Amino acid sequence: MKHIYLLLLLLSCTLGFAQQSQANGDIPGFKLYPNPSLNGKVYIETAQNAPKEIIIFDVLGTQVLRTTILGNELNVSDLDKGVYILRAIEQKKTVTRKLVVK
Repeated sequence: MKHIYLLLLLLSCTLGFAQQSQANGDIPGFKLYPNPSLNGKVYIETAQNAPKEIIIFDVLGTQVLRTTILGNELNVSDLDKGVYILRAIEQKKTVTRKLVVK
């Protein structure tokens, strides 16, 4: 009997966290490509395609780029080769992804 209660508790917690993640979290339809970036440009697509604030951090957490894009093209040619953290904010929703620049 205890096993059934434990299973139900875990199931309800999992469903609760999944719904919370969808309500507060990711931007619907978010796509970042090409990753790794080879030509100094990356493209960011979303379902709504609204203006996006883009913040890029290096691996030490230092902000190296902050811009707003109206379309889907982001110029990263000023960044050195390496691994970065990209944060995109669109209509109060945020997504964070790893970005590799080669």
